[in-house]
Amino acid sequence: MSTRARAAKAARNAGVRYTVSVLSAHAHLFAVTLRIEQPAKNQRVALPVWIPGSYLVREFSQNLQQLRAWQNGQPVALRQLDKHRWQAQAEAGEPLELRYEVYAFDASVRTAFLDASRGFFNATSLCLRVLGQEDTPHALELLSGEATAGWQVATGLTPQTVDAQGFGHYLAEGYDELADCPVEMGRFWSASFTAGGVEHRFVVAGAGEWMDGERLIEDTRKICETQIAFWHGQQPPPFSRYVFMLYASADGYGGLEHRNSTALICQRADLPRTPAPGEKPAALKATDGYTTLLGLISHEYFHTWNVKRLRPAEFARYDYDSENHTELLWFFEGFTSYYDDLMLRRAGLIDDATYLQLVAKTLNQVQQTPGRLVQTVAEASFDAWVKYYRMNENTPNATVSYYTKGSLVALCLDLTLRAEGHGSLDAVMRELWQRCEGGPMREADVLRALKRLGQRSYEGEIAAWVHSTDELPLPSLLQDHGVKVAHDKAPLAQQLGLRVSETGGSVVLKTVLRGGAAEAAGMAANDEWLGVEFAPAQRGGEAEAEAWRLHKLDELPPLRARRAKLTALVSRDKRLLRLPLDWPTESFTVRLAVGDAPKLASWLN
Repeated sequence: MSTRARAAKAARNAGVRYTVSVLSAHAHLFAVTLRIEQPAKNQRVALPVWIPGSYLVREFSQNLQQLRAWQNGQPVALRQLDKHRWQAQAEAGEPLELRYEVYAFDASVRTAFLDASRGFFNATSLCLRVLGQEDTPHALELLSGEATAGWQVATGLTPQTVDAQGFGHYLAEGYDELADCPVEMGRFWSASFTAGGVEHRFVVAGAGEWMDGERLIEDTRKICETQIAFWHGQQPPPFSRYVFMLYASADGYGGLEHRNSTALICQRADLPRTPAPGEKPAALKATDGYTTLLGLISHEYFHTWNVKRLRPAEFARYDYDSENHTELLWFFEGFTSYYDDLMLRRAGLIDDATYLQLVAKTLNQVQQTPGRLVQTVAEASFDAWVKYYRMNENTPNATVSYYTKGSLVALCLDLTLRAEGHGSLDAVMRELWQRCEGGPMREADVLRALKRLGQRSYEGEIAAWVHSTDELPLPSLLQDHGVKVAHDKAPLAQQLGLRVSETGGSVVLKTVLRGGAAEAAGMAANDEWLGVEFAPAQRGGEAEAEAWRLHKLDELPPLRARRAKLTALVSRDKRLLRLPLDWPTESFTVRLAVGDAPKLASWLN
């Protein structure tokens, strides 16, 4: 039997088989058929309520409709058990077929999207789980048709029998693998490269013809080679192929990691542009959108090891029916956030000065978050389901990001290990990979690896940096490694304790930060700051009050001159309020620069 014939037979013999087609691109509807070869009596099915890597219950079942079932050619009654589970009144043994539709119009990386130009889905949004058969082989057939004429397919799933465009049969070892391999369909740009002996495919949907694909591929290849060498040296990575799926939109950003692929979104303007004849590609700067995109690519690729394989013990087996809590997101997201930009530096894509600007940006973000003194980064990890992914106007006052502070914890550990002459965090990460065999791990494993390589206990540091709200000792650690630490005057909004939106000539308060001058004055989120009023001044023997309209915050200092007090005129729920505001004392942001280049090189290179 030929390889192609064996592959076709494997797909046909899968115990759980899905067929996905475009029902209506304009109505954004996928049609799905689920065939269960050996159902249980009264077989139950369920759609996940969340997708691994994005820690929020998203209720994907809200988009499922027209669910029907048949057995032996006869309709089978279905009973809905709760928000995402159904039970078919079926007999055991005879094939059971379910058909349904899924509305797909969310362009994020987490769910599903469909229109006349593009289709994308995660199986967690489209494919009902067959309870009790999650570990049997699962087959997926992607049907082509009039709506998909000219489209291609990209996915990390193992192809069985597919056409030149990628439509056809795919096979997964079980539901977990199916859920971990998103599918991109449409007219996209595509190119491939080899890193670590493994073929990597990069597809971009929504890009303009001006995109510099050669640069994108070459820069991504450098990132991949650097990371594979980081984890494995000259050994091959733990996957045989990899797919980057990037959607370029007018205004979007995000990524979601998978076992051998990643789904990404960026702003179209952030893609590299083909240089004019004779023009050299511009050097990357910390403020460039393309630098941000490369950092995202680096972040999600690093997750291939750090969270998809080396992962919290609580994620040893995903529970798709409810929240999966862990206190270790500071490690899996935070440490990945530390290494994403560092890998850009080690790959030679940015220089020392640019990298330090990126570190300073993270340091200032944490320092400008009052919630860092309220919530530990371990608590932030556990509370991701109800706090980080459910942000509101009070989020900066009550929480800290396990991404940003977690990355600074990694930086502290790395610099401390290096200062004490006991290796680096690089060695700790590789030790954990070997110790946990690329599988589930606990905080105790981190402590054991630190103790073995650092030759002392690091329980005190982990207690202070992870399980308390103590400040991190970064300034001294950075200076000891050749970094010059300076301070600049903070932007006015930060000095006032505000985060604002300035559009259309209107200053609207998004967040009033805890302990700031704006909070002391009684300002609140959603207030519109209309203007300012100053106390009467003597002019020619008469007292005159001054009142000025405010269109943006930068207009305030010249109006204020040297006066210490002013009255803010704000609109709240259509009521006009006069709020006395004491001018704050100056505050500062951190600026990092190269101080001792040779000393710095021992860390960054």
